[in-house]
Formats: sequence, C-alpha cells, structure tokens
Amino acid sequence: MLLIVLGGFLMALADSVPGVSGGTVAFLMGFYDDFISSLNDIVSKDKEKQKKAIRFLVKMGGGWIVGMALAALVITSVFETYIYNVSSLFMGFVLCAIPVIIMEEKDSFKGKYYNLIFSVFGAAIVIGITYFSGSSASGSIAWGDFSFGTGVFLFICGMCAISAMVLPGISGSSLLLVFGFYQAVMEAIRGVLHLQFEYIPGLVIFGCGILLGILTVVKGLKLALTQKRSATMYTILGMMLGSIYAIVMGPTSLKTNPQPAMTLQTFHLLFFIIGGVVIQGLQLLKRLSDKKEEN
Repeated sequence: MLLIVLGGFLMALADSVPGVSGGTVAFLMGFYDDFISSLNDIVSKDKEKQKKAIRFLVKMGGGWIVGMALAALVITSVFETYIYNVSSLFMGFVLCAIPVIIMEEKDSFKGKYYNLIFSVFGAAIVIGITYFSGSSASGSIAWGDFSFGTGVFLFICGMCAISAMVLPGISGSSLLLVFGFYQAVMEAIRGVLHLQFEYIPGLVIFGCGILLGILTVVKGLKLALTQKRSATMYTILGMMLGSIYAIVMGPTSLKTNPQPAMTLQTFHLLFFIIGGVVIQGLQLLKRLSDKKEEN
C-alpha cells in the first residue's frame, strides 16, 4: 500500500511540471499495468474488478492529491527558481530509468527490433509537442473570466492532458503549455487551496474532460498493452527518449522569466546523479515490496 501511495505522490510531482510524465514514475515503480487496468476497470460491469480498481485508485489518488497540492503551492516556484538543477535531476531520472524498463520488459524488446519504427514515432510525438509548446497565451479560468468557447476548449484540454499523463514520456503539463492553459490551471489549483472558490467551475470543466479521457483513451491504451505489447513498449521507449529533448527545452517554457534551453554549461552533474540514485532507490523499494508480497 505504501508503495502505491508514494507512487501517486511522485506521479503528481512529475505531472505538475512540463517535460516529465507521471506515467514514467508508475512504470518504474512497477504498477503501470495495474494503474491502466484500474482506470479501465473503474467502469467495468464486473463488480469484483470494479471494487479492486476503486481500492487501488483511492490509495494512489490519495498520494497524488497530496503531491499535486504540494506542487501547486511550492514545487512550481522551485521549478522556476532552480530550473537547471531540476532539469538535470529529471534528466538523470529519465536516462537511468530507460535501462530499467528495457530489462523489465526484455521479452517485449528482444528479437522484435522491427518495432523500432514505433520508437521513432513515439519520440517524434514528444518532440513535436515540446516544439509547439511555446504558446503562452493563458488567461484566468476563474468564474466570469472565460467564455463558453474557452470552457469547451478547457474541457478538450483536460481530455488530452490525462491522455498524455498516463503515457510514459509525454508530459500532460507540456500538453497544457501547447494549448496555453498550464499557468491558468496551476493558478486555479493554488486559488482553491487558498479558498478562492471562483476557480471551482473552471476546474470542474477541466475535470470532466479528464473523466472523458479516462473513459476513452485509456481503454485504447489498455487494449494496446494487452494485444500489441511489443509495439506499445517500443512506442513508450521512444516517448521517453523524446522526453530528453522536452527536459532540455524546459527552461524556455517558464512563464514569468523564460530561460535559454539547458546546455553543458548549465547542466548540473550532482543533480543528475541524484536523479539516478532516486531511480535505484525506487527499484530497491519495489523489490522489497515484491519480496514481502511473495512471503
């Protein structure tokens, strides 16, 4: 249980900043398939599957809510102040995660190198999203500050963002940047935490889009992992490789004070190493949890 709650917490921290995907965290901590299955089974007619899905999502969701609240209040400002440190940390996180995923999914990769084309496709998606994420036109989603048309667009953004967040390599926050709603959504979350309830209608609209995304895109992803796992895993691997470009370009996405893309001069080796150590720590925690379940 602790591993799932911690996983939800770390997923929220990853989801809250452009360039990193919460799906990557779920994959590393070994519950990605359970996460996708639970999202899929939440609307299942099988009551046992539905109960199991609810139990899992409540545990993970509790950690995610705490993580997102912390991110809205603290992490996003830290991200802007220490952008190159954080970006170096995330790069260590992703680069050290890739070998782990290849080893854990070796049956999906070994001898099926013809699926490398899907890796190219996955990387191209992430790089394309990052490239077009320069849009900064973002107003407020407080009640009375947005039109009906903006509300519809916000709904669509919620649907697309959750689709991205469940895919390792694609950052839902980066997608919100593309649509110009990242700052508005984070501002709304902070506002509600400070009891500014005029933001609730906008967040409800966004949340409804998220629900529809879960009911549609996640079902397709579950089917792909079940029937076309090798091609799907190669695609996910490509997305993770593409996210390196997203991390390098992360400083340019800052709203208040955009910075140049990360270079060798602004890269911080210490934080890169810390990112790798975090990955190894998560792997150790996962192995200990697996041993405990076996016993």
